[in-house]
Amino acid sequence: MYIIIVGLGGIGRNLTAISVQHGDSVVVIDQDESRCSEILEHYDVLAITGNATDKSVLEDAGIDRADALVATTSDDAVNLMTCWLSKRFNVPNVVSIVNQKEHSDLFKEVGVKISENPDELVANRLYYWSENPNMQQLASIPGGTIFEIVAEEDAPIVDHEIRELDVKDFVFIAIRRAGGDLIIPSGTVRIRPQDIITVFTKKEAEAECLRILNRQLKKIS
Repeated sequence: MYIIIVGLGGIGRNLTAISVQHGDSVVVIDQDESRCSEILEHYDVLAITGNATDKSVLEDAGIDRADALVATTSDDAVNLMTCWLSKRFNVPNVVSIVNQKEHSDLFKEVGVKISENPDELVANRLYYWSENPNMQQLASIPGGTIFEIVAEEDAPIVDHEIRELDVKDFVFIAIRRAGGDLIIPSGTVRIRPQDIITVFTKKEAEAECLRILNRQLKKIS
């Protein structure tokens, strides 16, 4: 894949590392020359110092042959303009972070795949992890998250059937039971203490899902 990454903040640098590890051809664009120089010390990429809202900068980056462009700057105006130009160049896959939720509709109107405020998403996830140390994220996939959570001894749902659980916008994929038994859950399966439950939830319902599961699977103090 030929990918252009705009912005070399924390997200852009990490995305560069992941793309290189996958064997992609990577071009990075940032207005800070020192950031471009630093990334070249670590990765075999093409680094361009410039403003990605400038058509000529995108042309220098090979926008006409790019398979994907990802905008990761902290400025939504820069991200949006860059994505709009990329669409004009018919880049097949254009993705951006959106720092302020109220700007999301603008990106959607342009046809851009978005990840809303990454700092807020991380902060929310850290909070829920701190609230429930028995939760472990397994994967983040388009549209949702897969994670594991443990049913604590004497939790409200323990010894009750799954169908009694207040379920909304999430589904139990599997239950790993003490002794190594793997159960594909149905509504009549009873939850036992220390069951490790694999759950899929929609991205937009993640917070509500975790609130419900915390209420049902954690021991009441």
